[in-house]
Amino acid sequence: MRVIKPPGVYAPQGDTKLLMEILDAEDLRPGARALDLCTGTGILAIAAARRGMDATAVDVSRRAVATAWLNARLHARRVRLLRGDLSEPVAGERFDLVTANPPYVPAEDPDLPARGARRAWDAGLDGRLLIDRICRQAPQLLNPDGVLLLVQSSLSGTDASLEALHGSGLNAEVVRRRSQPFGPVMSARARWFEQRGLVPSGRRTEELVVIRATHGGTDANASGTWDRDVRMPEERAGTSRDDGAARIGW
Repeated sequence: MRVIKPPGVYAPQGDTKLLMEILDAEDLRPGARALDLCTGTGILAIAAARRGMDATAVDVSRRAVATAWLNARLHARRVRLLRGDLSEPVAGERFDLVTANPPYVPAEDPDLPARGARRAWDAGLDGRLLIDRICRQAPQLLNPDGVLLLVQSSLSGTDASLEALHGSGLNAEVVRRRSQPFGPVMSARARWFEQRGLVPSGRRTEELVVIRATHGGTDANASGTWDRDVRMPEERAGTSRDDGAARIGW
């Protein structure tokens, strides 16, 4: 899918592609309510709208919201676009699908950046400042048979996300994994990652994971087509959360 990506807005990359694959596997009816948190270019919300879902997209960045609006127009899709902090703009609403590709890169700064390019990837010392909040908010966002799809790096704690979702009362599991090399930002932080014990000495790859969470019971939306251990094709190798190259499309 071709999208416009201006400077300062996170471009669709390997994590976006991975989440899109799982989104495509979900058996969701036309008219289902979809919410995309940290929408960036809006590509996931647009993908949901193309399947006939009633799509809402949220981002804290004004530039991202404007970009998502332009991309929705480019693809002639209707997407409700809201600016705000995670689920605050949709407080009290519930959805059949929630997708989230939040900033998740561990950073030396314990706080979220207020502005600048790092806002698209930095997420505190353990990379979990936004992930933990999404895990806490998810039960209040999902309809009884709703589905959360969350993508993150193994460096930001896959098990911690599963435990947080279980602690919120949801069933959660990893449904897709993919390894990829560090991009420029993570390569620059590799020694710090080693010192923190986030990666073994000399390793310059991360594992992306998609976590799927539901309220439990019979899952009417499960299609059973997930591949749980997929390696990135070589022609796509080298793209990662911190690959800041501007481009249109994948």
